[in-house]
Amino acid sequence: MKKIMLLLTLALFTAVFSAACRPGEGKNAVTRDAQGRLNVTTTNFPPFDFVREIAGDRVNLSMLLSPGAENHSFEPSPRDIITIQNSGLFIYTGGESDLWVDRILGSMNTDDMGILAMINAVEALEEEIVEGMEVDHDDHDHDDHDDDDHDEIALDEHVWTSPKNAILIVRAITEVLSEIDAANASFYRENAAAYIESLQELDAAFEELIAGARRRTVVFGDRFPFRYFAHDYGLQYSAAFPGCSTQTEPSAGTIAFLINKIRTEQIPVVFHVELSNERMADTISGETGARKLLLHAAHNITRSDFDAGLGYLAIMWRNVENLREALH
Repeated sequence: MKKIMLLLTLALFTAVFSAACRPGEGKNAVTRDAQGRLNVTTTNFPPFDFVREIAGDRVNLSMLLSPGAENHSFEPSPRDIITIQNSGLFIYTGGESDLWVDRILGSMNTDDMGILAMINAVEALEEEIVEGMEVDHDDHDHDDHDDDDHDEIALDEHVWTSPKNAILIVRAITEVLSEIDAANASFYRENAAAYIESLQELDAAFEELIAGARRRTVVFGDRFPFRYFAHDYGLQYSAAFPGCSTQTEPSAGTIAFLINKIRTEQIPVVFHVELSNERMADTISGETGARKLLLHAAHNITRSDFDAGLGYLAIMWRNVENLREALH
């Protein structure tokens, strides 16, 4: 059904867009706003915030995912598709959840558009299934692949959750922005350099925290979108579902495994992620006495936090403190 709706949306967009172009005219959309600022569109929050730090008000910045919305179930509207078409720079994550992007971009003339997939700016890691984790093979929409592609490795898409990767992504965004909008290149590079210094301080704080920790294992009564973070900082983890899972209700066996893990290893904290219903973490906390805490993946933020200007750095510094309670 999701695939059918996307195809219908694409058909509608094609009809509307074609009707707006007279024969003989180019189909490239206007990529700057009325003030001459480059239109930059991101699919979700992390690149939105990175561009905000790099470019400030020198660009006209949009985010397709509404604050508070679930990214993994996102489907673009006709308005979203027009926003993408009018972009001078379009930034998305890449991976299976963004297969819709390939279809939409394939229907457009992108000659005047810069395009960046964040997953291409880092060393991509395979999605990992650890002991006790539930896997629903329907989590990934295999209808989007040819039959010969069903056995392709699924890459973890949450590339920004490691500050080390965030630095690489910021550098990639800065280079693309500077190339497309050369008049503001020095401004972008100066802001990016300052922001990268802040990310390096954050990285050092995580390194120091984990190097001196009493334990190296975290437990999530939730999905686990921190594959890159765990890899870069040497953490072990147990969780109910992989990061891109659409499931919210675990089996009794999964809950029992996580409860036993906390009791056996005397782990003081059970984590949940942002915008979660938290029921599983509540159950595990109630059975074990472990404190329930948030480890925020910055995938998206609430409307109130968005309106207040909450950014990636502030989110991750809160994670430093919550992770300290879990590991020390």
